Amino acid sequence: MAAKIEHIEIKGVNIPIIFEEDKRLPIVTTQIVFTNSGSISDTKKAGLAKFSAKLLNEGTKTLGSNAFAERLESKAIQFSVHAGTETFVIEESSLKEEYKNALKELVLLLKDPNYSKESISKIETMTLGSLSRKESDFDYIAGNELKKIMFEKSVLGEPSSGTVESVKSITLHDVKEFISEHIVLSRVIIVVGGDVTLDEVKKNMTKVLESLEVGTATEVPHFEVRKTPKTKLIKKETEQAYIYFGSPYNISVNDKEYYKARVATFILGTGGFGSRLMDEIRVKRGLAYSAYARVHVSKSSSYMSGYLQTKLDSMNEAKDTVSEVIKKFVKNGVTQEELEQTKKFLLGSEPLRVETMSQRLNRTFMEYYKGFTLGHSATELAKIKNLKLKDLNRFIKEHQEILDMSFAIVTK
Repeated sequence: MAAKIEHIEIKGVNIPIIFEEDKRLPIVTTQIVFTNSGSISDTKKAGLAKFSAKLLNEGTKTLGSNAFAERLESKAIQFSVHAGTETFVIEESSLKEEYKNALKELVLLLKDPNYSKESISKIETMTLGSLSRKESDFDYIAGNELKKIMFEKSVLGEPSSGTVESVKSITLHDVKEFISEHIVLSRVIIVVGGDVTLDEVKKNMTKVLESLEVGTATEVPHFEVRKTPKTKLIKKETEQAYIYFGSPYNISVNDKEYYKARVATFILGTGGFGSRLMDEIRVKRGLAYSAYARVHVSKSSSYMSGYLQTKLDSMNEAKDTVSEVIKKFVKNGVTQEELEQTKKFLLGSEPLRVETMSQRLNRTFMEYYKGFTLGHSATELAKIKNLKLKDLNRFIKEHQEILDMSFAIVTK
């Protein structure tokens, strides 16, 4: 069955359910997604959303982390909580015969999170250890510095895992406050798939969520990207230069022309060896093993970014080459051959993007979340198939803003 959207009402809140029945395997997967509750909400302390997610992975206060984990393991129940940029997700998967038991464990967790000083101390230690290891991860450093440049003085400019200072400042009260504000009915989207009926899902999810407060739903804020180019060099003991670049991309999350951006970016930097950046930087000049550029379009932001590694003595040449390639791309557009090859890849690889239930559920979720009607992805593919070269090149030329590139470079 194809994924579909239904609703249940709990405490006066109309909650969407994205559902697909699949009886090929006796497995049920459940995701409870809370919107506008990821790291974008870390306006007080960087890393709080991810820290709170880790606390919910510590089981209940009554049982403790180990005993809760053992109960799940004994029934082969997989459980995880994670925070993205815009969403906070509780995910659970089990065999069909353990579906109701899995949800019972989830009810226990939502009613009795492991709010203890021991859990806070454990998570703090683990997070600080992770941040310490990332001090020598130059991709992480360059990527974070680029975000800091592009989203200056906003929450998107802060590292989603937090800083040493922010993590040390997070208290049990902060986590309780975060969970009480964000883990609420008014922000919920349910995503379920597997060997289960829709009626079973509605009945069981009502039991799971009825303990939650109604709370308040808020719109995801949108953040503008820096328009004035800036370059920042970060000096480290490194044998390579790590070059990260980014620029504004003036397109909205539900823009009808997004499919053109998808095609254009594939040709510029997403298409591997066939892309302009890879061809110029690796194949022709031998400056790097790989070079990529992608467009990121979400409710909270819209921008282009890319990266490459190169030798220290070719850093400036590589940086200039990136600028030259993108400038020529905007000025001259693409060729008919590039367009046809991209169409073949995007249309031909479509079955691989929907071959699993999780892929189909995620696609339906994104269509719903972005405000499109069900089946929008198929409509978009049809538009790609019929896209004319002159229309694509006109679109590319209209987006001069991608020339306003900022760079974050880790070098010796």
